[in-house]
Amino acid sequence: MDQPDLTPLEDVRARIARAAKIAGREPGDVELIAISKTHPAEAIVPLIEQGQRVFGENRVQEAQGKWPALIEAHADLKLHLVGQLQSNKADDAVRLFDCIHSLDRPSLVSALGKAMDKLGKQVPCFVQVNIGEEAQKGGCAIADVPALLASAREAQIPVVGLMCVPPFGIEPAPFFALLAKMAAENGLDHLSMGMSDDFETAVKLGATHVRVGSALFGARS
Repeated sequence: MDQPDLTPLEDVRARIARAAKIAGREPGDVELIAISKTHPAEAIVPLIEQGQRVFGENRVQEAQGKWPALIEAHADLKLHLVGQLQSNKADDAVRLFDCIHSLDRPSLVSALGKAMDKLGKQVPCFVQVNIGEEAQKGGCAIADVPALLASAREAQIPVVGLMCVPPFGIEPAPFFALLAKMAAENGLDHLSMGMSDDFETAVKLGATHVRVGSALFGARS
């Protein structure tokens, strides 16, 4: 039940708070990442003015084009990379982003480990899990997660949690519950799960980071 007098940001925050309360959690334990991919700087500024400080981008190159100026103007902004990362963009990603949600394969572990060492910057990472075992989607296979975590830790990459994108059009709750179980089994505290259509379900099932785009910015053209 959206309240028409709320801004989209206020509405999403209120819905996160309600879902957290139902689950017996504190709303402050859930980080809202405003997914600004494909949206220009002028669409992002109003959210910054309303107090949003954490944003997410899908592509390194797009982020390089619009974020340096925004970060220069607002030094407390945090930028998360939520899309697939090519190994040859690892240096650029480590340089620009404060968190990476798409660590999903050994070659990227190697590239990110070298980039962090070279730049002297430790960037927290989520291991992306192909939770629906979909051939067309990125993400580490469920069975391969323990080995990937071990190699990431060996490379001194600070892995903080697991991330997933459930299959489209299917009830997401079982996938979120499975990711939460996997995180607990592997000693990880953070869960990046839930987008505009399902973030309330994700919060109820333990999400610590929700990635919300269209509910904040409107549908992408």
